[in-house]
Amino acid sequence: MEFELWWLLGIPVFFALGWIAARVDIHQLVSESRSLPRNYFKGLNFLLNEQHDKAIDAFIEVVKLDPESADMHFALGNLFRRRGETERAIRVHQNLLARPDLPLEQQGHAAYELGMDYLKAGLLDRAEETFNSLVDTQYAAQARRALLEIYQREKEWPRAIEAAVGLQESGAGARQKEIAQFYCELAHDALVHLKPDEAMPLLEKALQTDRKSVRATILTGDVLLARGDVEGALTTWRRVEQQSVPHVALVAQRLMDGYTKVGRPQEGVNLLRSYLEEASSIDLIEVVFKAVIELDGVEAAKQLVSAELRRTPTLLGLDKLLEARMMDAPAAIWSELSMVKNLVHGYTQKLARYQCSHCGFKARQFYWHCPGCNKWETYPPRRTEELNVMN
Repeated sequence: MEFELWWLLGIPVFFALGWIAARVDIHQLVSESRSLPRNYFKGLNFLLNEQHDKAIDAFIEVVKLDPESADMHFALGNLFRRRGETERAIRVHQNLLARPDLPLEQQGHAAYELGMDYLKAGLLDRAEETFNSLVDTQYAAQARRALLEIYQREKEWPRAIEAAVGLQESGAGARQKEIAQFYCELAHDALVHLKPDEAMPLLEKALQTDRKSVRATILTGDVLLARGDVEGALTTWRRVEQQSVPHVALVAQRLMDGYTKVGRPQEGVNLLRSYLEEASSIDLIEVVFKAVIELDGVEAAKQLVSAELRRTPTLLGLDKLLEARMMDAPAAIWSELSMVKNLVHGYTQKLARYQCSHCGFKARQFYWHCPGCNKWETYPPRRTEELNVMN
């Protein structure tokens, strides 16, 4: 390949063009930065330092100087909402929507932010109306998530199912667990109102949606019991072991009551003892402990609790052992045991809580739906002390 001399002349030309382009970019950047108000940078600095009050003041000054700045309105509205000043946030986003020159994309953004303002303020009807207007826009996924939250707050489970299915079909993630829980809520309401025949088809849908739904299985057993089919209820509750061994503690009392009702209490105790071997639980021990006392006496109950305490040493287990010891303790040491029992029991009241794995919210009773973060199935079926020992 022959080398052409004129190629050398192209090198300085390209260099000069690159230098000119760089100077143009730098000049544009400098001019744009100079055109931005000083309060804009002050507001950003306050935001970075988590000084929201001062950031709002700075951005308000920017908006006064440049009322047409939509981005500044969005930033200001979001800051108002984060501070809990929802009325001011609503006014900011309403003013944005009222602008005739606002581009279509920013109109959708403003409507979504306005819906979030209504939601934060508890104006659920207005929020629902706003989000419904966005289900055919680019904000459809966000709008459906917000609608799902609204329907859960209002306990409108059929509409929650519809919203969750829509989200799932749009590719916004799997929602089987939530949908199954919504069917369970409807079934539970039917059971409360003594309508087991209405509850059963709902539970069938729940299990079709999520085969591993422990709650649906437990409620199915409750429906069969309400119909008078105790054997069917026992068979159903025993399926919980196949779905999740730790959750058998939630049906332990149901199983024991059912076996007692059909005249086979010893079979129930033996079954629960086998569950203890697989997954020790203070709730499970509580049920077995009472049943063993009735069937086999205090000494057998003491041996049971003592063996479990050696295997899983917890204050909750010690509290149960002291209770068993006090039942046949001599009068000379009964008062001392009672004092120790009361002391240990006082500590166990703080430890005998269920704790949400998502937000850490603690509760005395087991929840399928966390009252703290509104997540579903985030409570392990074990008390906090047991979880600490296992970890």
